Amino acid sequence: MARLRLTLLGVGAMNSPRFAPAGLLVRWGSLRIAVDGGPGAQPPRNLQAWLVTDEHAELRAALRRLAQDHGVADPAISEYLAGGLRMRPFPVEHTSHPTCGYQISAGCRIAVWAPEFWRFPDWADGADLMFAEAAAWNRQIRFRGGVGGHAAVAQVAADAARCGIRRLVYAHIGRPALRAMDAGLRPPFGEWGVEGRTYTLSPHPDSVQARHAVQGSAGHAPESRTAAHAGRPHLT
Repeated sequence: MARLRLTLLGVGAMNSPRFAPAGLLVRWGSLRIAVDGGPGAQPPRNLQAWLVTDEHAELRAALRRLAQDHGVADPAISEYLAGGLRMRPFPVEHTSHPTCGYQISAGCRIAVWAPEFWRFPDWADGADLMFAEAAAWNRQIRFRGGVGGHAAVAQVAADAARCGIRRLVYAHIGRPALRAMDAGLRPPFGEWGVEGRTYTLSPHPDSVQARHAVQGSAGHAPESRTAAHAGRPHLT
């Protein structure tokens, strides 16, 4: 049975002096899907798709060039569904234009990629693993004009614990959080993301039992679903 493997390509906030841009490589069986990233945080070859959380991000031109070099369509906010893997975009409150995070589900396991937000996304409740915002440390960063910003690690930790997140990894580390790291401070809940590290979620036992039950009752493997790049969702 395949395992859901999630590799951090980078963990840096914009213009980080230390880390590559926050990005994720999702692997499930033979599928390879990239999310965000950028120069210095590009995925390996043989991708099926490249998704983003912000189509107006500063790195959008660089991401388009990287995607072309990898032979995939321009990175976009989109749902991806194939071979038992589903990646669904959900809105996050972050800035003046629509942005999102992704719920990544496979084998009855759920991971969340939400590297930038002003308010903790309630749709992440109960995730087995969450990659989250860490641009600020103990005080939120508010954008000019009051149109969103970045949540602080202290608040993200409290909200994640309240929402039942099983494992929290900070994957968008900004300068205030870097200063906290250098001072030896640690989040009250969760851990700092590590570039190049792979986080693995094994299938839930219930998913294996359910699959065997379907195969046994039908006398053959269940019909496979056709890979699809679904339509772009409406984000508000």
